[in-house]
Amino acid sequence: MLGFRGLSLPAWLGEFARAYGLGGVILFDRDLQQGGVRNVESPEQVAALTAEVHALPGRPLVFVDQEGGRVRRLKAAAGFCELPSARDFAALPEVEARALANASCAEMKRLGIDFDLAPVVDLDTNPDNPNIGRIERSFSADPVEVDRCARIFGDAARAAGLGLCVKHYPGLGGARTDSHLALTDISGLVSMEQEALFYALAAALPGQAALFSHGFVREWDAERPVSISPAAVARFRAQQPGTLLVTDDLQMQGLQGASTTAEAVFTALEAGLDLLCIGNNLLAQSGECLEIARALAERAERDAVFAARLDGAQARIEARKRFAAGT
Repeated sequence: MLGFRGLSLPAWLGEFARAYGLGGVILFDRDLQQGGVRNVESPEQVAALTAEVHALPGRPLVFVDQEGGRVRRLKAAAGFCELPSARDFAALPEVEARALANASCAEMKRLGIDFDLAPVVDLDTNPDNPNIGRIERSFSADPVEVDRCARIFGDAARAAGLGLCVKHYPGLGGARTDSHLALTDISGLVSMEQEALFYALAAALPGQAALFSHGFVREWDAERPVSISPAAVARFRAQQPGTLLVTDDLQMQGLQGASTTAEAVFTALEAGLDLLCIGNNLLAQSGECLEIARALAERAERDAVFAARLDGAQARIEARKRFAAGT
């Protein structure tokens, strides 16, 4: 799942799709390297861009982070639907909450977006968490309330034909650091109730997908963060074998402190992850993406076990492409 700069598709992304196949793209509103607009200018422009993406070989999926509040790539100021933060959403009367969720999900599908990388189902166990609690990305510290709100979005997405991806497994709500910026250790902070939420909601929400965080859970894996950990993948697969497992952005410093992007691609795939996010917004690595793809293809040619693992991942991605296309 690759990010790119521009309001239309760059040549290198078409080259990637034609040569290696492409799972999907991720759209951002702001360009963190150069400043200004990145992929989102207006509803009409986004619809034209997603049509370009879908016309590439294999019909890549289009992903966006549209959680609400501060984490919204489709902002009301640019002509898109309003969507409050998760915390504010949870406080709304249910009729109003459902109306907002219905409007947002229908809009995304109408624009050609296939998956919303939401809802956040992290429990708000540390309200001072710089990347969850402090910016209102969690519905609640109560798992029952988180489940209720997530299922409201699930109902809306199902009606629209939109996929959802629960995040950030196994739960970053208790973290003290922001994994965008630093290594994040959540050892001892993941409750059974939190973990169970991911398994239940990944199965229940349309698209059946879960995003793996870069948090370290030392009880599971003393050396690797969850996003590249065979133990974490095995734990999830034991509960939900068919879920599409997606990495958080491999360029985040919470992972880069332990692994380069290229190293993380191989270790994540070896661990059993299916879809790898390289946003190319935190770092500019479009050329490296092509080099990594070449190296993956060469590895698959000489390593039958690795090739079989990639085949399994691709089968799960292809199932979501059929879901998104309505076929």
